Order: sequence, then C-alpha cells, then structure tokens
Amino acid sequence: MAKPMTKTKIVAALADKVGLTKKQVSTFLEAQAELAYKEAKNGFTIPGVGKLVVRSYKARMGRNPQTGEAIKIPARKRLKFTIAKAAKDAVFS
Repeated sequence: MAKPMTKTKIVAALADKVGLTKKQVSTFLEAQAELAYKEAKNGFTIPGVGKLVVRSYKARMGRNPQTGEAIKIPARKRLKFTIAKAAKDAVFS
C-alpha cells in the first residue's frame, strides 16, 4: 500500500499542475483551511471533494463496557466531512 501524500508533495504536485510557485500554492492551501475552519458552522463545500458541516448529537444513555453500569452521554457537536459523489465515483470506478 502506498503512503499518503505529505503537504510538501501536495504543494509540489499542484504547483507543477497549475504553473504557480510552491509558495503561492502553500499560501492558498493555508488560506483555504483557515476559511474552512471559520465557515464550518455554516457548511463549507470544496467542489468535487466534499462538504464540511457541524452535526449536533442528542444526549443519550450508554453503558460502561467494563462494569456494565449505565452512564449518561451528554449532547455534543461534531464536525463531519461528507465525500462528494464525484469523488466517490472517481476513486471507486
């Protein structure tokens, strides 16, 4: 199995593909990540890749697996990334 691409390799590949400098591509990726963090609560879509959204989960009852004791799991919010159909089709076809 191949290793995942590092940030350095992603920046180099994108710089070659679009004809920009590595510094410009790196700055763009950092700005995109910053924008995604800021806008995640409203939903942030990267066209052709996926969507980042905040999901709310209700409080619920659970069990401690060691003791079997019932515990209350509090409500919380989590980030969820949903893969775009185009990305799924490109990877799995």
